[in-house]
Amino acid sequence: MTQSSLDLNLLIALDLLLEEGSVSGAARRMHLSEPAMSRTLGRIRKALGDPVLVRAGRGMVPTPHALSLRAEVRAVVERAQALFTPTGQVDLGTLSRTFTVLAHDAFAASYGAALLARAAAEAPGVRLRFLAESHLDAPTLREGGADLEVGVIDTTAPEVRVEHLFDDRMVAVVRPGHPLLTGGPVTPERFAAAPQLSVSRRGLLHGPIDTALAELGLSRRVLGSAPTYPAALFMLLDSDLVGLAASRSRGLADALGLAVFEIPLTLPPLPFALAWHPRHDADPAHAWLRERVRELMTAPVG
Repeated sequence: MTQSSLDLNLLIALDLLLEEGSVSGAARRMHLSEPAMSRTLGRIRKALGDPVLVRAGRGMVPTPHALSLRAEVRAVVERAQALFTPTGQVDLGTLSRTFTVLAHDAFAASYGAALLARAAAEAPGVRLRFLAESHLDAPTLREGGADLEVGVIDTTAPEVRVEHLFDDRMVAVVRPGHPLLTGGPVTPERFAAAPQLSVSRRGLLHGPIDTALAELGLSRRVLGSAPTYPAALFMLLDSDLVGLAASRSRGLADALGLAVFEIPLTLPPLPFALAWHPRHDADPAHAWLRERVRELMTAPVG
């Protein structure tokens, strides 16, 4: 494609096609008919010399080449949008955008409804897509797979901005009437003797609790692991296992009628933070999203 024939609308269309994974979804976002969007996809395929999207069952999936371009395409579109937006300003009433938030599912369960309600009230054209943490560590922010990450951020990548929000702590969770709730205070010895359930997206069976117990000459019996905190909570309902939760997410345990108590150990804090790629620094729409998440997560816990 020569410079004289370059159509920047193709970049916008490509960005939406990769985000939606469908011609009909991208057509709806661009206010085009499906045949018109199909013709645009044909032009994109010709320009790139690549199929871009291929059929997989009832849906479509991006080709490896399209995936390699995704972050760059998203960055170019965002920079172009920023050029035509007054510095620091965004018309939330007319903003049409989908933000992908990468977070532990306890975040979506605890704050998702409030964040969706705030977005619907302030920016009705914004959609929020919550993406669960993977058991694999991938440069999701850099590659454009997510716009914002929320949680305990352990990356040291220089191309990622990290904003610390607060330090939380782990608490123990058990079913009502659990044996640990009777028979006196929960000592390190009683805590260690109870069968336990680990929570780890990587399936790990050991963690900071084991380190703290080892310093006291104790060890615990971990009978299994759950990939997420909400899944673990349901497993606790019908067992004598001891589970874990972040104290700010204890509302999930309360909603299920589970009992929460302090862990009788000195554990490292859980540093909750926001993380994003620097290309979003000057994006007023992204700054609005960061501020809304920041407000929700730092609000006093009632």
